[in-house]
Amino acid sequence: MSIRSFLGLGAPASAPSSGETPTVRKIVRELENMDRDRAHYVAAFAFILSRVANADRQISEQETRRMEQIVQRIGHLPEAQAVLVVQIAKAQNQLFGGTDNFIVTREFKRLASREQRAELLDCLFAVSAADDAVSSVEETVIRQIAEELEFSHRDYISVRSQYADKRSVLRSFRDRQQD
Repeated sequence: MSIRSFLGLGAPASAPSSGETPTVRKIVRELENMDRDRAHYVAAFAFILSRVANADRQISEQETRRMEQIVQRIGHLPEAQAVLVVQIAKAQNQLFGGTDNFIVTREFKRLASREQRAELLDCLFAVSAADDAVSSVEETVIRQIAEELEFSHRDYISVRSQYADKRSVLRSFRDRQQD
């Protein structure tokens, strides 16, 4: 028996035709009182945030808090519900991220306007910078997500430049220059 079957999540081989994944459905169940499309949007948004937070295989407390704040604001959720959504998104990403990453991002792209996708891109950097450093691994994952959301390299660089002081790669360079 696979872990997905054990947890009642079904087979990972393909997503249902509607674009839903077990990951998104699990989070959506926690958002029952919200409009279905809005719940899918918030669920996918939270999962993609956790994708970046988990890029280095360690989600810091600061990253978790930042995700909760963002999900609360974006989803117009009470704090307790935002905390729950983030915890589910983190757990789902840690268990099934490799399988669901692209599928959930594709679903988000379908649901979101260009402006909403741009907001997500900025939030991805905000989460990765929450612990005062954007690692090169996190940058790589954000770049991959930006491509999946069909942003140009210029769009990506524009957002990344707002977080230049947090980029680990630049800090290393500056530190060497000061020595």
